[in-house]
Amino acid sequence: MTNLKGIALPFLLAFSLMHFPFSESAWFINYHIHIRNDLPLFKTPPETPNLFLDCKSKGKDVGDKLMLARQDYTWDTKINFARSTHFYCNARWVDHKEITFDAFKAKRDESRCRKYHNSCMWSVRSDGIYFSNNNATWQNEYPW
Repeated sequence: MTNLKGIALPFLLAFSLMHFPFSESAWFINYHIHIRNDLPLFKTPPETPNLFLDCKSKGKDVGDKLMLARQDYTWDTKINFARSTHFYCNARWVDHKEITFDAFKAKRDESRCRKYHNSCMWSVRSDGIYFSNNNATWQNEYPW
């Protein structure tokens, strides 16, 4: 039995590491999720929150956040062994619109978010939720 463990454990470790699309194991990478409130103020005073975010995963609630204009909401996560780490957020533009979007999905984001300091960046705007992995080009992934 001891010999079987000695053979199986290295084999399983090597097999699991081969299934990642990059050389460094994703289990050790800390991913940073950033969501920025880039909504227009309209008639709202600057010191009044105009965006409400509620973000969570199956096992972790990162909390509710009332956001002022230009404010950033951020948290970190690691990818689990099954590569099923998934954070979603409900965004409500006060008195306007509401949407639920995937802020981090391991299989979708493990490669694309490594390009810029292991960061997934989101911008909430008047026409939707934008994604960037380089903080220069933005794509509307979740229109309102």
